[in-house]
Amino acid sequence: MWDPPLPLWQDAFTLDVLEVPQGSGSGFVWDKDGHVVTNYHVIRGASDLKVTLADQTMYDAKIVGFDQDKDVAVLCVDAPKDKLRPIPVGVSADLLVGQKVYAIGNPFGLDHTLTTGVISGLRREISSAAINPGNSGGPLLDSSGNLIGINTAIYSPSGVGFSIPVDTVIGIVDQLVKFGKVTRPILGIKFAPDQSVEQLGVSGVLVLDAPANGPAGKAGLLPTKRDAYGRLVLGDIITSVNGMKVTNGSDLYRILDQCKVGDTVTVEVMRGDHKEKIPVVLEPKPDES
Repeated sequence: MWDPPLPLWQDAFTLDVLEVPQGSGSGFVWDKDGHVVTNYHVIRGASDLKVTLADQTMYDAKIVGFDQDKDVAVLCVDAPKDKLRPIPVGVSADLLVGQKVYAIGNPFGLDHTLTTGVISGLRREISSAAINPGNSGGPLLDSSGNLIGINTAIYSPSGVGFSIPVDTVIGIVDQLVKFGKVTRPILGIKFAPDQSVEQLGVSGVLVLDAPANGPAGKAGLLPTKRDAYGRLVLGDIITSVNGMKVTNGSDLYRILDQCKVGDTVTVEVMRGDHKEKIPVVLEPKPDES
């Protein structure tokens, strides 16, 4: 999340997030093979796509694939390699609050605008929304000019912009380029709401169910159940995955986003009064097999 210096793109009447007219948007060249990355909502429902490069040459584009959940899409243009300048890709894991960032786009059809700002928060989640018209899908850069995110939304009352971190984008784009779709890995569990776990005075993700035919069930994670007397017996509480701390469901999703189907992850759980480390082989969602 980043703060532009001024909330210049507010809707003066409603102060709501501005809607993006379909057919306008920004993007950036990913590689010399002509892959271009943008937001999914920019190209949603489009039947005819064109990409205009920095030198104003225009090329027909086709959709390679998209990830609606993360609002990322990959297009492909048949442009000469000497016209394609892939963006240098950075890292988002080590970003700091207060760090200066730069957003490039063409809001309202204006050409090559640059907005400077600072990172005001990290690891925050929002519902699907839209940045100022034409700016969606543009790159967010660090001071070295490296890609650290995709600009995807701006909340008008505060002028705060939201971006998809590049560490997430890399995995999505790689899968879209190779397979045309994103296959997300799952542990195969149902877990308790974060508030319920907090009320128990513990930190982590409480396993409510781990079906025997799912990855967690096969690995031996224990679900929550009732004993013969009807008393609740807590299941395993996941406290870390691959050494990364898990305090809530968002942490778990974020870690799994960095993994691939088929990966073996080490899940550390609190089981009763002791900890155990359990290897789990991640599988795809059933409808993605």
